[in-house]
This record gives sequence, C-alpha cells and structure tokens, in this order.
Amino acid sequence: MERTGTGAPLSIRGLATKAGVAHGTIGNLLTGEQESVIEPTAHAICGAIGVDLLILFAPEGRATRHTGRPRLAVQR
Repeated sequence: MERTGTGAPLSIRGLATKAGVAHGTIGNLLTGEQESVIEPTAHAICGAIGVDLLILFAPEGRATRHTGRPRLAVQR
C-alpha cells in the first residue's frame, strides 16, 4: 500500500487521514498484527487508495457479536 491506484505515493498516516481511521489500524494491518477490520473501515481504506474492496480484503466468517457488521480479512 505504498502507492494508490493512480500510482501516487501514500504514507501510513496519509492513508489513515484520508480513510478516516487510526494510523495504528493501518500500521497493524500492514505488519499482520491485525488481520481484519469491519466492513465500513475496509471500504474507507479501499476508497482512499482507489482500489476495489476485494483486491485488499476478503469476507471472513459471520458478523461480529458487538456490531452485527461483517469483518473483512486482509488478502495476503
């Protein structure tokens, strides 16, 4: 995720700001410490990068107990 779909460079903090998520979330996804996010977060990240959702994420299991929203796992 060093570059967007257009080829423009993008830092972890820049992506986090553009997607409206914590920079720790982006960093943790990149290092593998965090393996999934809720659907709205995945959409925000993909929208900020300019790629389709299924390029970076895959549906995972059932909806979470706490939110009722599905989680999407990072494609590795």
